[in-house]
Amino acid sequence: MDELFFEQIGGTVTFTKLVDKFYEGVSQDPLLRPMYPEENLGPAKERLRMFLEQYWGGPHTYSEQRGHPRLRMRHNVFPITPAAKDAWLKHMKVACDSLELSPLNHEMLWDYLERAAISLVNMAG
Repeated sequence: MDELFFEQIGGTVTFTKLVDKFYEGVSQDPLLRPMYPEENLGPAKERLRMFLEQYWGGPHTYSEQRGHPRLRMRHNVFPITPAAKDAWLKHMKVACDSLELSPLNHEMLWDYLERAAISLVNMAG
């Protein structure tokens, strides 16, 4: 991705807001919360923020700390059903909408998030 997008939407500050808002929903979700083995969601927030920043042209901290993202491999240990995907997208939509991005930037970000979520489904409902 072009680093222009990362800068246009506000960089780390914006991705932190996105991830914080997303995990507010996840922390209360009976389907998703059990998929996070850590009692504290802080490490999961950090990983998602770093991943999204890197994908959208920001710092490469994710790869420096964790190696290649390998999203499907990393998520394969979790039972991601269509219902789990829908719950994830519900919380991410609230988070994405809360950023008040320009319509074009919102569409670009949401399109990616939606495609990524769909690609990680690994179990039938």
